[in-house]
Amino acid sequence: MKYELDIHCHTISSGHAFSTLEENIRVAAERELKLLAITDHAPSMPGGAHLYHFYNMRIIPDVIRGVRILKGAEANIIDYQGSIDLDEEVMTNLDLVIASLHPPCLEFGTESEHTKTIVEAMNNRRVNIIGHPGDKRYSFNIREVVSASKETGTLLEINNSSLKPTSYRPGSDIIIRQMVEECLLQNVPLIMGSDAHFSAEVGDFTEASALLKEMAFPEEMILNNSAEEFLKFL
Repeated sequence: MKYELDIHCHTISSGHAFSTLEENIRVAAERELKLLAITDHAPSMPGGAHLYHFYNMRIIPDVIRGVRILKGAEANIIDYQGSIDLDEEVMTNLDLVIASLHPPCLEFGTESEHTKTIVEAMNNRRVNIIGHPGDKRYSFNIREVVSASKETGTLLEINNSSLKPTSYRPGSDIIIRQMVEECLLQNVPLIMGSDAHFSAEVGDFTEASALLKEMAFPEEMILNNSAEEFLKFL
């Protein structure tokens, strides 16, 4: 299956990624992606982009090399109330916001605390996607989170990087499989993200697509299939 978009991609502005904006876009164009979201880490992540980075994304053209560019961010969830480290003014300038749990930004708690945290983040109308759910250190009630996805329209990401053998989120495949099963039961769509930190990873969904195919997850419920339909969903 040929997919049209990648919604999770980092540049050197994230501090621990290794490719420029133009390098990522070049690969996206070569792979014939129609849409690419640039989602660098927000300021609470050590080495993350300064707030000025997100304010100034408006200077990036909407289309480069034939690829529609979404100006986005991977915000950090910073407390158990689901708060994120970008304010309303910044987010009004962005096309897409991913909210994620990262160990440098929020200590590990209980399953109940993690569940409440994720659901509260999903209730933020500016948050479009929950990034890489599946880290077993941030265990959560899968049924509750999938129900919140259905209710709020906040997508859950199948993160390709988390499924690689080199992932620093061990055990993610187990939780992701359970999440996919619950999404099937509740008829909730999913989105894949490469979480590219190097340009060669842009648009690479090898592990994520294989898992979804193995689990017979319907292609029409994977929102990477159509850039047009994804934009309508947003």
